[in-house]
Amino acid sequence: MAVYAQSRPFLVGLTGGIGSGKTLVSDTFAQLGVDIVDADIIARDVVAPGSEGLSALVEHFGSGIVTASGELNRAALRERVFSNEEEKAWLNACLHPRIRHAMQQAAANVKSSYGILAVPLLIENDLTGMVDRVTVVDCPEDMQVARAMQRDGSSETIIRSIIASQATREQRLAVADDVIDNSLTPEHTREQVKALHATYQAIASQSN
Repeated sequence: MAVYAQSRPFLVGLTGGIGSGKTLVSDTFAQLGVDIVDADIIARDVVAPGSEGLSALVEHFGSGIVTASGELNRAALRERVFSNEEEKAWLNACLHPRIRHAMQQAAANVKSSYGILAVPLLIENDLTGMVDRVTVVDCPEDMQVARAMQRDGSSETIIRSIIASQATREQRLAVADDVIDNSLTPEHTREQVKALHATYQAIASQSN
C-alpha cells in the first residue's frame, strides 16, 4: 500500500461492486465518528456549475451537455461517450486527475483517528496507492443484482452489464486486506464494521 508522510491520516479504501452494500458500511463508519471521503460526492462537485471541470467539458463537448439551469446533463454526456472510446478516454483524462486531487485534499483534512476513502471503482481506476488498507464489501452476485434492481428500478440486463464492466468479485477479494460479508442482516454487517473500527483505531494510533 501507499507510503505517505505523517502529515496525512491513516486511510482505509472502501470499495465493492454495485449493490454490495457500500452505503450501509460507509454510513456505519460515519456513525462511529469516522470521517468519510466519498468519491461519488467529489466526482459530482468536480463538475458542479461554475467549476473548472464543467467548463472544460463544455469547451470540448459543447453546450448541449448542460441543462437550462447550468447543471451537467449526465444523460447527454453519456450519449456522447457511450460508444466512442476516444471521447470516453478524453473524459477520463480530463476528470480523473481533478477527482484524485480533490480526494487527496479532502483526505488531508480528515480529523478522525483514521479516514475512510469510499471509492466504488478503487480497483478499476488503480487508486489503491492512495490508501494504506483496502476493505471490500462483499456478497454473491445474484444478491448484488437483486439489491441494485430494487434500489435503482433498473432491469436485470442493465445491472448485469454494469457488474460486467466493474472488477470481478475475485479481483476485488484478491487485493482486499479486510472483507465485510454483507450477505446476511444489516446488524451482522454493522457488527463487522464495529470490529474493524477498533482494529483501524489501534493501527492508526501505532502509525502516529
